[in-house]
Amino acid sequence: MDRKENSQYFVLKERAVPEVLLRVVEAKRLLDTGKTASIQEATEKAGISRSSFYKYKDDIFPFRDTARGKTITMVIQLDDEPGLLSVVLKNIAEFHANILTIHQSIPVNGVASLTLSVDVLPQTGDVTEMVAHVEEQPGIHSIRILGQE
Repeated sequence: MDRKENSQYFVLKERAVPEVLLRVVEAKRLLDTGKTASIQEATEKAGISRSSFYKYKDDIFPFRDTARGKTITMVIQLDDEPGLLSVVLKNIAEFHANILTIHQSIPVNGVASLTLSVDVLPQTGDVTEMVAHVEEQPGIHSIRILGQE
């Protein structure tokens, strides 16, 4: 398969990301926070080679770092229970994100699909933490991030 450079983006959960890429993210964090003075030192602390760092450094980044000022669209599978939608909306509000659109399907077998578009504002907390917090709520089956604009 012929892949064009920078033609597609994917959103993955951390457990699906190869270890070398997570270590590249760690090396970049060390450099960005000033905890290391050089790429050599950052890569040594992260446990990767400099060549791995240079190979992937422009292709991997934490989701939360680029989300500010963006719209995130997600699909949530949730039980058809009174008050559960308000729990989801309350969780998002607690992270100071702005809900732009809401669409909930008619429940089938007691489970509904909720599609939300959320505006990530400068004061919004960690988006990854927000999604994880919503996903932990009783009655939530899954959350998928469909896109980020």
